[in-house]
Amino acid sequence: MTLYLIFLLKLLLILLGLIVLKFILIALFFYGEIRCAQKKDPAATGFVEVLLLYPGLHAIVAHRVAHFFYAMGLFFFARLISQAGRAMTGIEIHPGAKIGKCLFIDHGMGVVIGETAVIGDNVLLYQGVTLGGTGLQKGKRHPTIGNNVVVGGGAKILGNITVGDNSYIGANAVVIKDVPPNSTVIGVPGRITKQDGKKIDVILDHIHTLDPIMQSIEALQKRIEHLEKK
Repeated sequence: MTLYLIFLLKLLLILLGLIVLKFILIALFFYGEIRCAQKKDPAATGFVEVLLLYPGLHAIVAHRVAHFFYAMGLFFFARLISQAGRAMTGIEIHPGAKIGKCLFIDHGMGVVIGETAVIGDNVLLYQGVTLGGTGLQKGKRHPTIGNNVVVGGGAKILGNITVGDNSYIGANAVVIKDVPPNSTVIGVPGRITKQDGKKIDVILDHIHTLDPIMQSIEALQKRIEHLEKK
């Protein structure tokens, strides 16, 4: 009985050692992603919190490993790791997707990233985002997301389209056409408005995006009021 307890204790210590080693390696190899999460999430209280408790970070870690096996042609193992990451985080990233540096998935539940999706550097995705395909065609069928892009909660970006650098996709927008750089997209289907060629996600203010339709209506109302005064 004593030997059995000693064996269990040693096994427990080994498991704890492996867990500690895992988080040390994540802290070393994903230091940039952790710092990005701290900068982009005002709720983040520290490095250790992000390291241990942020599902978006762990989804990216699982994807990096899965993508390594995918690139080697070991598709079953890649998909197995991908599904394990999905079960743990609620975020589904196909092993074939190509993801740049400093991706931050905030909250993340329900995020889906397709096989041929390409994501640039310093991108922020909120919960419920889908980077999906259309139809059953082979080849590139998922979106390409540029650098410094923000995609609001519930947004759907579908098909082999490109979202330009520094753009903002509003919450629940459905995007099915290319988006030029430095643009805001809102609505269903997505409508594009430029904001003077400036980066618009500096403070991540989700309630002050411009609606081109409302802008046109307001301009017409002002024109009518001006004509009525004459």
